Amino acid sequence: MSDQPYEYYVDIVTKRYFHGIDNGDMDLVMGCFHSDASLREMSSNTLHDGYDAIKEMFVALFAAHSRIWHGNFVHTADTRECAICSQFSVEVTSIETHELVRYESGNRFYLEDGKFRSVFVYMSGETLLK
Repeated sequence: MSDQPYEYYVDIVTKRYFHGIDNGDMDLVMGCFHSDASLREMSSNTLHDGYDAIKEMFVALFAAHSRIWHGNFVHTADTRECAICSQFSVEVTSIETHELVRYESGNRFYLEDGKFRSVFVYMSGETLLK
């Protein structure tokens, strides 16, 4: 059982993790993860295992997009299981093609000691998380 309130889960997901992604703030994003965390993009079964692998994925994501936006959030937090499920919209603009692409996505975050232990990403369309 968590000693963190419901609001903590919404805060780490929106005000730290996604805010950091949308603003290219690698320190803010990576500060949400344990060193041995994992992130799995379920649609393509792509696993990023460990801090360095997750960071490498975000380096590539930031390098490929001039704009990233997450919004229209709906959260369900389970403080007993230290988890939060978030559904949201995503807009990204490619640096290469300048094309704007929209996605719908859902993530399941499992936390331990206030940081992400594992993240499961479900997204429409082709994965951006290679």
